[in-house]
Amino acid sequence: MEVLGFAPRTDITMGEGFRWVTLCHPSQPELEVTLMTPGPPLDADAADFVRRQLEQGKMGGLGLRVDDCRRTYAELVAKGVVFLQEPADRPYGVEAVMRDNSGNWLVLVEPRDFKPDDFA
Repeated sequence: MEVLGFAPRTDITMGEGFRWVTLCHPSQPELEVTLMTPGPPLDADAADFVRRQLEQGKMGGLGLRVDDCRRTYAELVAKGVVFLQEPADRPYGVEAVMRDNSGNWLVLVEPRDFKPDDFA
């Protein structure tokens, strides 16, 4: 959270074992990101399913737009962030993939202009 510059917005416990946490970034205070560990109010089977999907990268992650993906990658690696994918060129820009300490995938994206034909 601190490494990426996010600040806590909401942190409340809602019943046994369920904690609601949201973060925001000072540059976009209107956007809140919800963090939660798979568990209550999900039943045990549903929470296990979510954990497996996160582990396999099959659930949506959070995309963070950056001006220079390679520079941001180097800065975060120097702070101890572990990446699953180093910066790579894609038709839509440059991206790098990391995981947070809860297993969520976060993608750094340095966008570029593209046309639908770039994906053919």
